[in-house]
Amino acid sequence: QVQLVESGGGSVQPGDSLRLSCTTSGRTFNRHAMSWFRQGPGMAREFVAGIIWSAGMTYYGDSVKGRFTVSRDNTKNTGYLQMNNLKPEDTAVYYCAAGSPTLTIKGATEYDYWGQGTQVTVSS
Repeated sequence: QVQLVESGGGSVQPGDSLRLSCTTSGRTFNRHAMSWFRQGPGMAREFVAGIIWSAGMTYYGDSVKGRFTVSRDNTKNTGYLQMNNLKPEDTAVYYCAAGSPTLTIKGATEYDYWGQGTQVTVSS
């Protein structure tokens, strides 16, 4: 069984920063990529950022470019999403996903394993 455990969400004010973590455990699986998605109330799940685990190549959604940074630590089997200059429109449940996407790293249906989600609320 594969588990993805997220942490780091919370309630912050506009302009603040948060760092989300996603640690994988369990049986060995093909973790070609890890990505972060978010889903606001009444909205579709949106790609936020992704990283090719071995090469470290990164991808970002247009709304977070220049503010968010995705990274990973191979020794800890953990991926990170550093979120700076947070805005109210960043409010959502954030999910990490891992697997081997074949068509696009940005497609939610490409991933087999998901974290439980962590709430990020940005409000003054």
